[in-house]
Formats: sequence, structure tokens, C-alpha cells
Amino acid sequence: MSIQIPRGTQDILPGQVEKWQLIEKKARELCEKYQYREIRTPIFEHTELFHRSVGDTTDIVQKEMYEFKDRGGRSVTLRPEGTASTVRSYVENKMFGYATQPVKLFYMGPMFRYERPQAGRFRQFVQFGIEALGSSDPAIDAEVISLAITLYKELGLKKLKLVINSLGDKESRNAHREALIKHFEPRIGEFCSDCQNRLAKNPMRILDCKQDRNHELMQTAPSIIEYLNDESRRYFEKVQQYLTALDVQFEVDPNLVRGLDYYNHTAFEIMSDAEGFGAITTLCGGGRYNGLVEEIGGPETPGIGFAMSIERFLAALDAEGVELPIDEGIDCYLVALGDEAKDYTVSLLHKLRLAGFKAERDYLDRKIKTQFKAADRLQAQFVAVLGDDELKVNKINVKNMSTGEQTEVELDTFIETFKGFCHHA
Repeated sequence: MSIQIPRGTQDILPGQVEKWQLIEKKARELCEKYQYREIRTPIFEHTELFHRSVGDTTDIVQKEMYEFKDRGGRSVTLRPEGTASTVRSYVENKMFGYATQPVKLFYMGPMFRYERPQAGRFRQFVQFGIEALGSSDPAIDAEVISLAITLYKELGLKKLKLVINSLGDKESRNAHREALIKHFEPRIGEFCSDCQNRLAKNPMRILDCKQDRNHELMQTAPSIIEYLNDESRRYFEKVQQYLTALDVQFEVDPNLVRGLDYYNHTAFEIMSDAEGFGAITTLCGGGRYNGLVEEIGGPETPGIGFAMSIERFLAALDAEGVELPIDEGIDCYLVALGDEAKDYTVSLLHKLRLAGFKAERDYLDRKIKTQFKAADRLQAQFVAVLGDDELKVNKINVKNMSTGEQTEVELDTFIETFKGFCHHA
């Protein structure tokens, strides 16, 4: 029996991986413009980190984490999301003492959740995310959201919908919490066991339940917007003002709560409106998490961030029929005829590559016609043909594959001459 890939994972093969690399490259370039610097954290952490940050009442902690004991008997977990690890590193490395504030970070890497695999949802998936720690200015909320929108748009997505909400400060959330308990408690027996457990611990999580989302009480549940105090309301109005100033279109959705316990004030999701995209339309989600740094042992520090799935990014591009500009061709393919010529092309190929060219040669001892076919498959701009006879007279023939033009070149000056060919091509 052959060994197959684990369920919920995927191999990203040549031809497809270049699309990933383009998205990653664009994300890094954008972060450089916005002054977010990369952080790389471990793929596994102590389990307690996620219990304390993500929240015991969330689906992630209750149902989806890859949690196991290591050989020392310690409970460790493959990271299900990136914010907790980033904040842990922020506290542990005392980044709150950095001269440049706020501390603006980004990460890119695999996350793990034991979910039911479906289109666009995997058990190992890749997230790009950013975190801005140290500022409570609503302008940075708008900046974080605009960075995500800009990345999607710069790579060609058009059918996007941004929804935002405010989860308010602690006072506002407590008032909303009491209203939710009063609303759901008389009929909580009609809800799933998870919702029944959440009623006392964190009733806002009930609004995020997938199983009971169509229950009539969900439609009439009190909105957090109604319970925002003056300070929270002013903050949310400022975020909306700044988004408008940045020409970022949005809708306010009072039912948006996000699936993690650490959110407060601004919460947002970016969705795909593309036809046929699928049931799961969310591309990106994030929000403000004032209080999370203190929860992990650091000083009082406001923070905001987002995470986006690269898999879902690619699915949205496919749904809109966007072709990423992938450069798949090479500059030069060396065709060798004769044993001495073959030996010579080994070092010549190396020199081409050192000079900065994408170059290849034949390794299967194929006939000239088959070598030219190989050059076509690699989309070679030029083919340089060297035979034993040409080698003796210090010549090499270069063919421009788009025009068919052929030029005989001195072998000693081939690299310098070839630079001119590529420059004019």
C-alpha cells in the first residue's frame, strides 16, 4: 500500500508554487512600504498560550487544536493562529521597550486546525498576518485594514466586501453580556451543548455558533452597537472616518463578532463577492485586542492585526479569473553536440548563471531536435548551440527563439555579448 498525504493537507507543486511566491513577495513589499517588519515564531507553543489568548470557549480551543504531550510530558500545540505567538514573543523579548513605537510586525507561515476539510479549508494552511502593538490611535486600525485591502487589489481582486463592527471596551461588553444572557437564557435548552456552556462563560460566542445560526433568537439578539458607551462609539466613528478618508468602502455589520476571545473595539472581515466562490466567503479577518498583552504577562499595551489565508486568496483569484503574472521562461538553453562540447557546456552554464541569467542544458544525452523541444517547453528566449566543430574555432551559435534570427558569437566573449542580446530582446 502506498503512503498518501494526510487528509486536509496539500502538496504545492512547481507551476503552482510560483503563484504563492508572487503573493508572498507582494505582501513583503507592501509591509516594507507600511514599515511592518517580519517576525518568525515557533510552529508549536505551550498549550497554555492558546488557552489564555484565543479563549477556552472558542471552537479553536475546544475542538480544533493539534494538542499533544512531548517526551517530557509537557502539553504543546501546533499553532492554530499567529497573533498569540507574536504577542508572546513581544512580551518575552520586551519589544515594548523598543525606541520605535508602535511595534509593527508581520508573519507568514503554516497554521494547524483540526477542521473538516472542504473547498478552501485545510488542516494545515498558510497565513499572512500583521500586528501593530503599542498604539490606541484609530488611525492605525484604518491602516491595518487598508493594507489588507491594498494587497488584494494590487494582485487583481475586485469583488471584495469589507464588513466592520465594534465590540466596544470592557464596560460596553459587560453591558452587552448581561443583555445577551437575559435574551438567550429562557430558551437556552433549544441550543447546542456548546452554546449552553457559553451562556455563563462568554455569551457573545453564541452569536458565532455555526450549528444554531438560523435559530430565531439569533436574528433578534441584542446588538453590541446598542451597548457602546460614548468613548467606544467615538472610537468606532473615528475608524469609519479614517477608512472613508482612505477611500476604503465598508459596511457596518452589528452581528460580526469574530471567533477569538481577545477581540475588542474594531473587528472586521474581508469577503469575496465573486460568483461561485463557495459557501465560505471570508478571505481575511482581524481586529483590535487591547488587553491581550497583559493576559500573556506584559504591560498594558493596545494592539490590532489581521490574518489572511493564502489558500483562500488563490481561490478568490481563480473565482474572478485573475491570472497572476508569473515569469516562467528562461534566458538561455545550451544545446551541445559532441562529447567535448558537452563537457564545455558544464562550465559555460555555470558562468551564465553567475552572470545572473536563468539557464539550462540537456542532461539526458538527447538529439538536437529533442533538445530544442526541451528549450521550447522551458520557454527559452535564446538557444545557444555548441558543437565540437564550433568549439575548435572558438564559436557558438545563438538563436533568438521569438524572431528566429541566428548569430555566430566568439565563445570567449559569449557572456558579455549575451548580456547585449538580452538587453535588446
